[in-house]
Amino acid sequence: MRLLLDTCAVIFFVEGTGDLSRDATDAIQAADAEVFVSAVSIGELACAVERGNLKLKQHWRAWWKEALRRNGWPCLPVTAEIAEEAYSLSEPIHRDPADRILIATARVERLTLVTTDGKILGYPHVSTLG
Repeated sequence: MRLLLDTCAVIFFVEGTGDLSRDATDAIQAADAEVFVSAVSIGELACAVERGNLKLKQHWRAWWKEALRRNGWPCLPVTAEIAEEAYSLSEPIHRDPADRILIATARVERLTLVTTDGKILGYPHVSTLG
């Protein structure tokens, strides 16, 4: 299975919080899984830390780099094609710009988006795993 982790899924998986479903965790850990993250998650992570909504044991930048290195997750860029897709999505669509980019990335790259976000899980135009 080819997966794209929402920012919350990255955090929950790396921190081992138990907030991901067993199905999502098993899919991420599956031997044949291809797991990707998006560069937009860097901004979401940094903002969550800076606003005090997330506390990490180290600076967010070091945490991010270590999470990708340890798990072998490639980080996909936000391309012009993805940006175009993000703002051409069919209604009803999530209004958060980062979530639109994540949805668009999953669609363009043909990935299943792993998330706990109910709005994304309810969006019928993207493959999701909650």
